Amino acid sequence: MNRFFSTGDSVRVSLREAVFSGLAPDGGLYVPGDIPSLPECHDDVCAGGGGSDTDSFKRVARWAAPPFFPELSREIVADVVERAFTFPVPIVEVEPDHFVLELFHGPTHAFKDVGARFMAALMIELSEGQDPVRTVLVATSGDTGGAVADAFHRLPGYRVVVLFPQNGISERQRRQMTTLRGNVRALAVQGTFDDCQRVVKEAFLDPVLRAEHSLTSANSINVARLLPQSLYYVYAACAVQRRRGLGAHATPPRFVVPSGNLGNLCAGLLACRAGMRSSGFVAATNTNRAFVDVLDGEAYRPRPSIPSLSNAMDVGAPSNFERILWLYDGDLGALRRDVLGVSVCDEEATRCIADIYRDTGYVLDPHTAVAYEAARRQPRDGDAPLVVLATAHPAKFPDVVEPAIGATIPTPPGLMQTYERTEFMREVPPTLAALSRELELQSA
Repeated sequence: MNRFFSTGDSVRVSLREAVFSGLAPDGGLYVPGDIPSLPECHDDVCAGGGGSDTDSFKRVARWAAPPFFPELSREIVADVVERAFTFPVPIVEVEPDHFVLELFHGPTHAFKDVGARFMAALMIELSEGQDPVRTVLVATSGDTGGAVADAFHRLPGYRVVVLFPQNGISERQRRQMTTLRGNVRALAVQGTFDDCQRVVKEAFLDPVLRAEHSLTSANSINVARLLPQSLYYVYAACAVQRRRGLGAHATPPRFVVPSGNLGNLCAGLLACRAGMRSSGFVAATNTNRAFVDVLDGEAYRPRPSIPSLSNAMDVGAPSNFERILWLYDGDLGALRRDVLGVSVCDEEATRCIADIYRDTGYVLDPHTAVAYEAARRQPRDGDAPLVVLATAHPAKFPDVVEPAIGATIPTPPGLMQTYERTEFMREVPPTLAALSRELELQSA
């Protein structure tokens, strides 16, 4: 049953093959063979039911997830949801009709926990008795590495190798990867995130290396990371409708998405294609505006990434752009009708953090501030509320946030614990040869 194919259009595989291979052998990214179709929404799913934010999210996820994983039974999907989503996903109305979907309440305080923990739980379900020890190879621009390392830490049958730009992430992001040890190896790459991503892709395109280490990816190039992110969009659309006390035909929300590698945005667009109602999307980037330029009418032109305060979005060649093109069958005109691009510089994002804290008491992290500033620039579209996706806890970026608000941010216990452990990382050049040596050491 081959329900996934490559954007390179030469490979068709099962869910298991897509998940465990990560990148297609033709260099493309796996996508669903058919666009999922959300089932009819019943009142007990979308219009209430009580319970905590965790229970509400799980309830919507159990309902919405099966069409995204048609090879699995509803019972297996429900079990994966139950094991993966053990944390709340609150939605906060910061200003009238300006909502923030807080995706940072997982164990590493970043939205990447949603996809990483779902992926780990799904891999357990898909594993077979004689499977080899697999190496989860991941490039990170900030939060992905910590989330994946935590999700797979001490999980039997898995090793994790994380590549991050040596000078491109915050100390707290780094310590979440470098203090776990065990089956986790952290590599500080002497370069940018684009260098990290390039080397990882080169490893997957090397058939010998790929087979020898049973490589799989945990970036959003892996469908097991990408698809579960669609679920929180569906949840947010339901939650906003419920919070506003409006009927099923009310104007749906418009989503404002902090955008770097474009996996988060791609997941939202896929949810929309699956039947979730929305009033469109805003792709909010920092000064790395390759995708915004496309939305403004220019040709796609990858470029070197530019360092910024919202470091997880410092991507000059977003890999999920090709998935978005697939979703729109290459029709850039249709994409531009659905998605507006907004670029926000560091100074504007920092000012937004200060303004929102002064006016409401709410604290934004630098990435969410990029999106919130983009939301503030939007003309009101009738009755459509705006939903800003909050991708990281502000305490992960005290050097940026605390001066902006003039106050100290309480640090969650999970972040404080990383200072009780010793860091271990290896510095490597941005080459496939260097990565190959580290993979040999990890498997020794």
